[in-house]
Amino acid sequence: MTITPLELNDPGKIAWRRRVFFSLIFALTSLATWFMADLLWRADGRLGPLDWMVIALFVILFSQIATGFVTALLGFFVSRRSGDRRQIINTLAPGEPLRMAGTAVVMPVFNEDVSRVFEGLRVVYRSLQETGRLGHFDFFILSDSNQPNQWIQEEVAWVELCKQVGGFGKIFYRKRRQQINKKAGNVADFLRRWGRSYRYMVVLDADSIMTGDALVKLVAMMEKNPGAGIIQTAPRLVNGETLFARVQQFANRLYSPLFLAGLNCWQQDAGNYWGHNAVIRVQPFMEHCALPELPGSEPFGGRILSHDFVEAALMRKAGWQVWLAGGIEGTYEEGPPTLIDSAKRDRRWCQGNMQHSWLLLAKGFRGPNRFHLFMGVMAYASSPLWLLFMILGTVQVLDAVQRGGRVAAEMPAGAAEVAGVAGVAGVAAETPAGVAGTAEVAAGYADASLFGYTLHVPEALALFALTMAMLFLPKLLSVFRTLQRRDTAAVFGGAKRLVASAFSEMVISVFLAPINMLFHSKFVVYTLLGQGVSWVTQNRGGGAGGDSTDWREAIITHAPHIVIGVVWGVSAFIIRPAFFWWLSPVLAGMVFSIPISIGLGKLRLGRAAAEAGLFLTPEETRPPHELHRLHRNLEECYKHMRPLETLRADYGLLQAVLDPYVNAVHVSLLRQKETGSEEAREHFARLRNRLLRDGPETLTPKEKMGLLYDAESMIWLHRELWRRPADELADWWRLAVRQYNVLTTTPVTALYR
Repeated sequence: MTITPLELNDPGKIAWRRRVFFSLIFALTSLATWFMADLLWRADGRLGPLDWMVIALFVILFSQIATGFVTALLGFFVSRRSGDRRQIINTLAPGEPLRMAGTAVVMPVFNEDVSRVFEGLRVVYRSLQETGRLGHFDFFILSDSNQPNQWIQEEVAWVELCKQVGGFGKIFYRKRRQQINKKAGNVADFLRRWGRSYRYMVVLDADSIMTGDALVKLVAMMEKNPGAGIIQTAPRLVNGETLFARVQQFANRLYSPLFLAGLNCWQQDAGNYWGHNAVIRVQPFMEHCALPELPGSEPFGGRILSHDFVEAALMRKAGWQVWLAGGIEGTYEEGPPTLIDSAKRDRRWCQGNMQHSWLLLAKGFRGPNRFHLFMGVMAYASSPLWLLFMILGTVQVLDAVQRGGRVAAEMPAGAAEVAGVAGVAGVAAETPAGVAGTAEVAAGYADASLFGYTLHVPEALALFALTMAMLFLPKLLSVFRTLQRRDTAAVFGGAKRLVASAFSEMVISVFLAPINMLFHSKFVVYTLLGQGVSWVTQNRGGGAGGDSTDWREAIITHAPHIVIGVVWGVSAFIIRPAFFWWLSPVLAGMVFSIPISIGLGKLRLGRAAAEAGLFLTPEETRPPHELHRLHRNLEECYKHMRPLETLRADYGLLQAVLDPYVNAVHVSLLRQKETGSEEAREHFARLRNRLLRDGPETLTPKEKMGLLYDAESMIWLHRELWRRPADELADWWRLAVRQYNVLTTTPVTALYR
């Protein structure tokens, strides 16, 4: 299976694969469109303006179904041939000495769970240490946190980690004063300061885990392929506890191999970058991947929010290759725990992907990269198109009933709506978030519902059967492929549990897809109306008490979905009862969105499913020692006593002022700056006295951050706190001093979850 870099980059073979891919999409879409146009024409013997609008929408939506289907089909084909030889990982021969070079492992963070960040980093560091290649890697925590607690906790956790693993000079921490351009700006700031010291950079998210073996192989592949600019791995979803998270990570693990193989089959050296768990060649990235400023203002203009697709396109434009290394094991991430958290993440992604519409015709971009950008846009734009398509279908059914013509007369009960099942099935087969970690695969399963257009049963059933096959066959092939290998099926809990889990996942996705359709439609409309999004921390964990979604949030979020479902359902029943029953699976997702969201967000249901052997993944049944080590370390952290609730809100500030060690660490990490104006010094003096006299609750977060940034103030506060008599201090500080000995015996990373 070994292949040389020269053979890997054969332009003729790459072009042939892409011709096959796009030709199959074109052929399937053309066939389905012919069926659709024929059905519409038979209704009245002509095609009216509404019919042409329906056909146009059908072509757009069905082509996305075809894209996902062809991707999975190619993946199944190459996997049946003992794997695809044309993978970049195959450039490493078995037993070949692995060449290394200076590599920076960078982890941007923004108000994240500090325990999870630093324990995850500890696991990666130890795993690399066990490979014997640690000397080639340095680690950078790039903080943009804007909360006082997070800042101080990060600093102290960094020092403690370095002390425990001997990481001084290998693990570095940088706190950025201004959070310019979010994550992309954070990485760019790192590159300006330290980028020239490294040949490669591995970018991790705050929830990423990569094994030492995976990191070493990525760097070795870069060394073996001097034309590669980015090599992207396919992270597995892990650590899901709620039922929603468990379903998503099961679908990711079961279905992704086919999609990943198919993606690599056609995209080859013009792959995509997903923003993390990837290795990047630093010099060309610095030279060619500076993000352009889009015309206009946010949300469509301004700074690019979703930077990764664009950076891949810029790297490829400059002549560097971008590869997907889907076969690399030992690369992990975590997903959102609830449906609402997933929607919040999608809101940010939607705005970022919609911005890419500016770049579809950008000069110099390669065809595959334009396709990636287009599919990223359609990952969200397809939802309002799907909604419009179903509304037009409802209008045509209404028109047929009112006219009382051939449409109503010729069709037996339910035949008029048989195509509606295609819509329901499209909902059911919508690719779960993260199946292959890329927007274009998710978009490939955008629904192309056919409500109300079936006229003659044989033709309708042919179109219906084609749609069903394209929607469900990739999932069924994934199950079949897994069942063929007993050892593989065993890590999913065995054959019976695997089939039961896959069936349950399909049923759950039936109800989730119309909810996501309404979410995405709303996000697209908001973006078009100029409503941008703020940069917020992603919720990556479960909630307390077994519920990660509370009823109040669920009611506020899903109330519009219920109203739409009820109004649409009543209207459909009045128009034609049979039409209502065909539409009911889609309406059910909307009408019951609140209990669905609440149920999927429950930790206890997720744990019950695990105990029943449902939605198991190989990372649970046979966990790699890195994940086992992470779980063990986090359990040790979280079992410790937490500080009193009275102190918890400002515990980071408490540490920085009260503890001499933390105060010294914090001050030493602050940049030296010239003394400010007299007015500024007086302002800080007033803030310092207020803090000690009245307590931290009287200061705003901005005022607290200002004091933390001022070294003179931090030194003064520490000295004055220990020197002043108790009656000159706020009650909060007197309690803090009394609790000091207790709190300082608790590991700093265990104090918050």
